[in-house]
Amino acid sequence: MTDLIQPAGDPQIGNLETPLNSSGFSRAFIGNLPAYRKGLSPQRRGLEIGMAHGYLLYGPFALLGPLRDSDIPGLAGLLSASALVVILTACLSIYSGAGVNTAVTKTTTPFTPPASLETDEGWSEFAGSFLIGGIGGVTFAYLLAANIPMLTSLVSGGHS
Repeated sequence: MTDLIQPAGDPQIGNLETPLNSSGFSRAFIGNLPAYRKGLSPQRRGLEIGMAHGYLLYGPFALLGPLRDSDIPGLAGLLSASALVVILTACLSIYSGAGVNTAVTKTTTPFTPPASLETDEGWSEFAGSFLIGGIGGVTFAYLLAANIPMLTSLVSGGHS
């Protein structure tokens, strides 16, 4: 087992190479995520990441939230997930003002973060687009869930 896990470069950094994080598939998958994909503007990164987060946050709030047995679980999920997206956007804004040392980030991650996110303007654009994308993702998930009977009848051709 010890021959499968080796230090990635300098062992004092604490980054270990495992079959999971150093395989070709894992590196290709992570490299194609919007956070690391080359050629994207901060707005595009924020929209993509926000849409994914908003879309995935709706379900747990609507199906598992405290109002799941009420008359409005979908609306409660929409509002709760939207509020969480707003909180996450505030956290992104706070992070941009913290003055994170980019040299540390570049030595502890296997991929180099994009240069556009090293500035306050880039983070601000990213956070604003994250908010728009997140609210859009939550709204899209809500509309899909609210219209499932109609969508099902469209797909089945009106036959139950």
